[in-house]
Amino acid sequence: MKSVKDMTQAEVGAYVQSHLYHKGIDVVLSGGAVVAIYTSGKYVSNDLDLVNRYSARRSTIRKAMEEIGFQEVARHFEHTDTKFLVEFPPGPLSMGEDFDIDIDQHELETGILRIISPTDCVKDRLAWYYHDGDLQCLSQAVMVTKDHKVDIVEIKRWSEGEGKLAEFEQFRADLET
Repeated sequence: MKSVKDMTQAEVGAYVQSHLYHKGIDVVLSGGAVVAIYTSGKYVSNDLDLVNRYSARRSTIRKAMEEIGFQEVARHFEHTDTKFLVEFPPGPLSMGEDFDIDIDQHELETGILRIISPTDCVKDRLAWYYHDGDLQCLSQAVMVTKDHKVDIVEIKRWSEGEGKLAEFEQFRADLET
């Protein structure tokens, strides 16, 4: 297997996830790293947000991470051989009020990468735009949509459920530019 220093962001994610999975800890990649992966590096993120799906104890996660060379520093984990930081946002995994999340799996040399789907990645980014006014996240949603097939009808349905149809129309307008 590759050494950690030679792993891409996705490979680090798969390596960590696979190790945690074998320890009974179920996590899914979400956040900016997903945007970076789905845009082939057009967007850059140096962290991996692994959402703890079933509330594994932090002490259990810490022990498992230490087994593969990661040390806890404040809220994240660092490894001396990679620039990528690993964080564990609390679950449940959701996009706004939607808990029905599609998880894709990609087999990599370093393990199985469990990652939210492109459509759910767009919802995740739009949730930050809708509820926090984060224009960078709006831009990321547009980037992913332009690079991947996403279900615009589903995103509109979800946006309506979030009470954000006007903001959805801004997203659609930005897709045209």
